Amino acid sequence: MSLIAIFIAIAALAGGTGIGYYLRRVVALGQRRSIEIDIKQMMVGAKEEAQRIVDDAKKKYEERDGELKKQEKEKEVEYKRTEERLIKKEELLDSRQVEIDKEVENIKLKVEEVKKIKERIDEADKVKQKELEKISHLSVEDAKTELFKQIEDEYEQDFLVRMQKLEVSAADKLDRRAKEILSTAIQRLAASTASDMMTTNVIIPNDDIKGKIIGKEGRNIRAFERASGVELIVDDTPGTIVISSFDPVRRQVARLALENLILDGRIQPAKIEEMVDKAKEDINKIIKEKGEQAVYECGIFNFDPRLVTIVGRLYFRTSYGQNVLQHSIEMTHIAGMLAEELGADVAIAKAGALVHDIGKALDHEVQGTHIEIGIRILQKFGADPRVITAMKSHHEDYPYETIEAVIVQTADAISGGRPGARRDSVENYLKRLRELEGLVNAFPGIEKSYALQAGREIRIFVTPEKVNDVEAREMAREIAKKIENELKYPGEIKVTMIRETRVIEFAR
Repeated sequence: MSLIAIFIAIAALAGGTGIGYYLRRVVALGQRRSIEIDIKQMMVGAKEEAQRIVDDAKKKYEERDGELKKQEKEKEVEYKRTEERLIKKEELLDSRQVEIDKEVENIKLKVEEVKKIKERIDEADKVKQKELEKISHLSVEDAKTELFKQIEDEYEQDFLVRMQKLEVSAADKLDRRAKEILSTAIQRLAASTASDMMTTNVIIPNDDIKGKIIGKEGRNIRAFERASGVELIVDDTPGTIVISSFDPVRRQVARLALENLILDGRIQPAKIEEMVDKAKEDINKIIKEKGEQAVYECGIFNFDPRLVTIVGRLYFRTSYGQNVLQHSIEMTHIAGMLAEELGADVAIAKAGALVHDIGKALDHEVQGTHIEIGIRILQKFGADPRVITAMKSHHEDYPYETIEAVIVQTADAISGGRPGARRDSVENYLKRLRELEGLVNAFPGIEKSYALQAGREIRIFVTPEKVNDVEAREMAREIAKKIENELKYPGEIKVTMIRETRVIEFAR
């Protein structure tokens, strides 16, 4: 039974396998036919699309070809027109060239004719000259000499008068030009024209501090004088202690140290020495800073640093109440302006002006005048010889060797001689000008007034409707008298009264 079952199972398996294979075959054939149909349909669609694209391209080509042909025709027409214009221009140029050639030939002929005429004239002149020489028994040179001599004899006096006039006129012009240059330099200068005395007085809050400064049996004051090298004058003057020394730097060191001691309150020998040393360091810093500021402001950058420091010492030096460093800086600006106007070396003139008084920084330590000391200082620190030449003549101790030397001397005279520069404070200077204008403006009929020439002239404008010519003359006399009676001033003041009638109309 079991064998039968096995055979049946095997037969069933074989039959199932055959049936399965047959069914798979059938399905595969059906799928193949379906794919072939799809491929055929796709090919048909692709052919139709390709045909459509070809038709569109052909249509666009035909349209573009038509446009190009049209443009080509238009360009051909344009080229023909251009060619015709060029041909006409060429014909015109040819005709003009023919005319020019004819003119050139005519000119050549005329030139030949002119040459021939000139030759005939020259021959005639020679013949004429020979005849004249024969008649006058004089050659050409002799005739010229005789003629010039006759003219000189006849007009000699006129020539001398003319030459004198030219000399006077030239001198006047040169004088006016010099005044213009000097006035321009002064007007362009923006530095202060007034100066202030540098004080060596120390203000104290109360007189009790004087005892501390003197110390027991005078030990504090002796220690201070020994450390600072100055003399302290502690007298009955209330609220003030005077520092006396021939050295301006020492005076400033002492002043700074004393002020710091008063603020600190601990006044004893050890503290005094500490404060004096600290003050020396501070003063040296100030000297260096002032020197660097001065050369930077003046635009001079090739000085030795040690020379710059010596220039800074001038900050603590005055001359006739004028700060020497400020005076030197002011001179430098004036010298630069004058050098520009005169075409001189601006750098040399400015450098010479800045160091012209450098000897004053050391003149109590070295023998000789401040000019000689300054020359030695500049030579020691390798200054330009042209700068030394420019600075050494500012007091006319040495002859002027260059135009820069004259400029430095002139700048010194301008800076030192300007009204208000010396022996006058800026407050008093401005106050005097304000008082002068206020006094004048108080008169009736005055429109405006200006104080000019550092207060040496008052220029007054009156209202013409209120003041006539006679009244203006009388008013000027009254103003001058009132100035004499009420104001104090050096020299004299010029009163200039101006009455101007101005009429304005418009033509429309």
